[in-house]
Amino acid sequence: MKKFIIRKNFILLISFILLGCSDDISVVNSLDTLETNKHYVSNRLPLQPSKLIKIPVGSIKPQGWLLEYFNRQKKGLTGRLGEISAWLDKKDNAWLSKNGKGKWGWEEVPYWLKGYANIGYITEDKEMIQEAKIWIEAALDSQRENGFFGPNFAWESYISDEDRNNELEIEKRKAIDFWPNMIMLYCLQSYYEYSKDDRVIDLMTKYFKFQFEIEEKYLLSEDHYWARIRGGDNLHSVIWLYNRTGEKWLLSLAEKIYRKTAPWTSRGHKLEEIKNWKGIREGFDWPIWFSDLIDWHNVNIAQCFRTPAQYYLLNGDEKYLKATYDNFNIVREHFGQVPGGMYGSDENCRPGYDDPRQAIELCGIVEHMNSDEHLLRITGDTFWADHIETIAFNSFPASVSPDFKAVRYLTSPNMVISDSETHSPGIQQTGPFLNFNPFSSRCCQHNHTQGWPYFTENLWMATPDNGLAAVIYAPSNVNAKVGDNTNISITNKTNYPFSEDLIFNIETDKSDFFPIYFRIPSWCKKPKVFINEKSTKTQIEAGKFLKIKREWSNGDIVKLILPKDISVKKWEKNHNSVSVNYGPLTFSLNIKERYVEKSSDKTAIGDSRWQEDADREEWPTYEIYPDSDWNYGLILKDDLNEVFEIVKKDWPKDNFPFTNESSPIYIKARAKKIKSWKIGDTKLVGELMDSPVESNEKEEIIELVPMGGSRLRISSFPTIKN
Repeated sequence: MKKFIIRKNFILLISFILLGCSDDISVVNSLDTLETNKHYVSNRLPLQPSKLIKIPVGSIKPQGWLLEYFNRQKKGLTGRLGEISAWLDKKDNAWLSKNGKGKWGWEEVPYWLKGYANIGYITEDKEMIQEAKIWIEAALDSQRENGFFGPNFAWESYISDEDRNNELEIEKRKAIDFWPNMIMLYCLQSYYEYSKDDRVIDLMTKYFKFQFEIEEKYLLSEDHYWARIRGGDNLHSVIWLYNRTGEKWLLSLAEKIYRKTAPWTSRGHKLEEIKNWKGIREGFDWPIWFSDLIDWHNVNIAQCFRTPAQYYLLNGDEKYLKATYDNFNIVREHFGQVPGGMYGSDENCRPGYDDPRQAIELCGIVEHMNSDEHLLRITGDTFWADHIETIAFNSFPASVSPDFKAVRYLTSPNMVISDSETHSPGIQQTGPFLNFNPFSSRCCQHNHTQGWPYFTENLWMATPDNGLAAVIYAPSNVNAKVGDNTNISITNKTNYPFSEDLIFNIETDKSDFFPIYFRIPSWCKKPKVFINEKSTKTQIEAGKFLKIKREWSNGDIVKLILPKDISVKKWEKNHNSVSVNYGPLTFSLNIKERYVEKSSDKTAIGDSRWQEDADREEWPTYEIYPDSDWNYGLILKDDLNEVFEIVKKDWPKDNFPFTNESSPIYIKARAKKIKSWKIGDTKLVGELMDSPVESNEKEEIIELVPMGGSRLRISSFPTIKN
């Protein structure tokens, strides 16, 4: 009997081992949080667990076209902004002062540093790391006895001499402006991930103690609009610190911060509560729905719509998650009926201005990508990953010059002129907001730096069950810890989003049993996966994660194929116009672009400032004009293959696919000109008319190119009546 029992237990043990080491392949909507990752910092109780976990900056390296983008960024504005920007001048800079005094001391330095330093960490660029450390060390050394750090009066450099003593400015200074420090805290967190320098923890603890102890009326005061609106960034950093120290008082501070932050959860605000409303189109009434958001400034929407979801981690009530999704949908319902993932707001969303010629600020683009990255970690919802790719591949590249030496403050889905003229009231702002200018408005000039480094460091994330998740796709390499303290390196060899094949080469220091998750984009109808050249029988579904749990060994290869199909998106609320998509790429009309060089001195936006010895000739402004017709409507049929043809070209030799000339793919489309569609009275592309449109012009074959590479483009097309 004893021998039987021993034999039976032995057989069960062998069966368990065999079963445990076999491939477990499944499709999941989201990741469960029953376990806690033992390698990376997760949310401490009583916080709600995040579905995905950020791994330290520097763990993920760009390759292929993404690395080329980094190289151009380093040689362009990001890497050399310290040579020309007055705000980065080290003379009389409040960010380099121990007592917080100096001329330059608001958001510009941390905006720039947020991206610049992370590029240094990611690419292991010693010079960039050393330059970044000058500013980091200064921030660490600036902490006063009461815990505050950084510039005393962030607005100092913006106050005119005649206003310095007026009552408004004196009162404003009584309430501390916490906004620029919110950005610098991001910089310090990245530095800590890279260096493990405990001084960051000490500074943040003392600083948050200061916030915890001051009177509530002085925290995120209404006297400082930006801090109150963007308090979610402050909340994020408090949670970050709590997860590393476990200090319970930080949870009370988090509640206090949320109470003082603008109410992004609430609806039905009075018009006077909406601080930044900037008029309405003549002949329109104020719509009821305009009160459904607390703020209609384009960057604030992009940056702050996530705030309720961040508070959900603290509160646990799913109504806060819903509020974030509602915020996203409200703005797109009324201003986002356009391709490219963003919305038409210029500086501020205005009722009556929702045509695809309305633009989005560059700051809004990169801040929305950052918000999506936060929400992807919190929710594990593939929707946010899809949206990141939509913005990153279609909207972001066109807002920066190919050499990365100039940025465009405003970029729209439909724009056929990129000049230095005023286009008000078609565009809200008065001034040169459409050209490519290295001295463009100070916010975007500095803040654009974060786009690609933050995108890169969120390509891969750790999972609660000690695995890894490939959540966003681009050529890259990740080094991480998984399973039973196993070191893993995965290289994603791909030209995605221009190709459909993603090859993941896996290296491990030992064989181990753990999961790897692969996001299946919502647009992909027939994905395929191969493990070591063997296809899986699992039915893979779009918009979900493919979970592969197995004993991974050095040399394993996963091949993910994401076939693309042409699709047409109808924007019913924008005159039934359409956009053309191929996988995650949206396509625009190939307009011949004529570049005209201009003096940056004469074409810069009013709040631009540059150093006295900056070489203006090395940093010119460019206007772009069309040298081909642009007023086309598309001919559509039920069978899209009858009207569209995919044409593929060789991969560009310079490894940079984001120009019309270098794109490795374009689409032939059938179209007709619309004679009545012309340049409008404000010298913008004419607004859309209702589709379908009558046209007696001859049918033509036109070329569509990826939206992201088109600095001039028509992306939202009228359709032609059959």
